[in-house]
Amino acid sequence: MRTPADYLELARTEDDSTALHRLAQCPYPFVWHALAVNPRTAPETLVELSAAHDSTWNDNKLLCLLAEHPGADLMVLRAVRDVVAAKLTEGERPYAAVLALAARTELATEEVRRLGTLRGASARLRTRLGRRLALRA
Repeated sequence: MRTPADYLELARTEDDSTALHRLAQCPYPFVWHALAVNPRTAPETLVELSAAHDSTWNDNKLLCLLAEHPGADLMVLRAVRDVVAAKLTEGERPYAAVLALAARTELATEEVRRLGTLRGASARLRTRLGRRLALRA
């Protein structure tokens, strides 16, 4: 029988992608966060994690970590973008994830800029988003 701490340790140290993918089924958001920063977590697992739900704070942190993951490919980044867009449309504020996506050159500038036009985007987010996108040039 494993404890939550055991799952966390595995998420941090495991290097087998199948085992990491199984850990994504774990009900603990801190394990999802550990998977999202583990550079050995496969893109397919990252996409699955983008749909994980716990609480607003944990979900937004997870989305930011996924957007920053060094192994996040275009499929992962677009999955995160779509979840972030839905959250913004609902009035939530996953601002850190928006700014993390803006730093990823794999996404087209306009794909990310559109996030600033959604209902939940504040004037401050739009300003910071514009600055972050300007750094790409």
